[in-house]
Amino acid sequence: MDNQVSTDIDINGIMKMIPHRYPFLMIDRVIDIVADESAVGVKAVSVAEPHFQGHFPQQPVMPGVLLIEAMAQTSAVLVVHTLGSESEGKLVYFMSVDKARFRKPVVPGDTVYIHVVKKRNRGNVWQFTAEAKVNGAVVAEAVYAAMIMDN
Repeated sequence: MDNQVSTDIDINGIMKMIPHRYPFLMIDRVIDIVADESAVGVKAVSVAEPHFQGHFPQQPVMPGVLLIEAMAQTSAVLVVHTLGSESEGKLVYFMSVDKARFRKPVVPGDTVYIHVVKKRNRGNVWQFTAEAKVNGAVVAEAVYAAMIMDN
């Protein structure tokens, strides 16, 4: 696969590639995906999402851990895209999360762009850096590692 070619993947493609489903599918689209390098996940944040019932009813804020999960799901799509169709549906497990920072709250109506870059991989272990942005401003960032597993 030519890793210099940018590809976009819609929600149906994402659901074919990773096993997550509503209410825990945290990305709606992946754009600018370049195999073995980088991808940008897109999340349109809606007040109808179940976590806003309790976080927080009077002032809804997307939980930071869900931003980290959106980063992981974007990375999982990048891994499957890089490895090809034989890896579709395999689970990608977090191994570590480091340097996580939350800069600004994400609220209903925001569109979050999750910029993921592969740092390296050895075998089935992959390491990434990610920044989540709203209107070009960084709202969260992290460095993390994940392992792709056979089902």
